[in-house]
Amino acid sequence: MLRFLVLAAIVAIGCRLLLGRWPWDYLRGSSVRQQAVGRARRLLGITGTANRSEILGAHKRLVAMVHPDRGGSNDQVHEANAARDLLLDELPEEIPPK
Repeated sequence: MLRFLVLAAIVAIGCRLLLGRWPWDYLRGSSVRQQAVGRARRLLGITGTANRSEILGAHKRLVAMVHPDRGGSNDQVHEANAARDLLLDELPEEIPPK
């Protein structure tokens, strides 16, 4: 029994050191915000490494397609705007040059 506990502790610490997360974090799944960010990225068709200009460009293209004047709906435009805002909030803060 003691061997099992020691082995489990070694595996848990190794997982934390190698992957940056505890093993039970993988069992819990992703948070609601992470799921929303994933949906927003899929909606805009961008990767996780997209910068501000890529997010804005993807948003502009999407809104051009779903705009009510082109057969879309207001709800689609609002969804695109919400996706843009969420992804822009996820970007790291830019430090202004001195």
